[in-house]
Amino acid sequence: QVQLRESGGGLVQPGGSLRLSCVASSRTSSTYNMGWFRQAPGKEREFVAAFTGTDSRFYANSVKGRFTISRDKNLNTVNLQMNNVQVEDTAVYYCASGGIAPNYYRLAAYDYWGQGTQVTVSS
Repeated sequence: QVQLRESGGGLVQPGGSLRLSCVASSRTSSTYNMGWFRQAPGKEREFVAAFTGTDSRFYANSVKGRFTISRDKNLNTVNLQMNNVQVEDTAVYYCASGGIAPNYYRLAAYDYWGQGTQVTVSS
């Protein structure tokens, strides 16, 4: 059992920056891949970024060049640096962890989920 706890959400103006953090309670085979997803009101949860066990990073096209995912395996943390945020980035952001899986962009690839942290982009 892995517990994930996100922090760092809040209100930010368009063009601003925000940093999300996620701490995993332990390091297991189910924390091989770590990812961030988001869900806006009335929409399905969607992939944002992933940091795999092979130290590869992947991003959704909508955030590429603006968001950066990083990971500290010793501290069991994964972070999401969000720069130049836009109104359409408003959503609840979820941290997720999973085992070895090639489909890192799919919800089904992850075994554990955090409670989510709200990010609101508004002027």
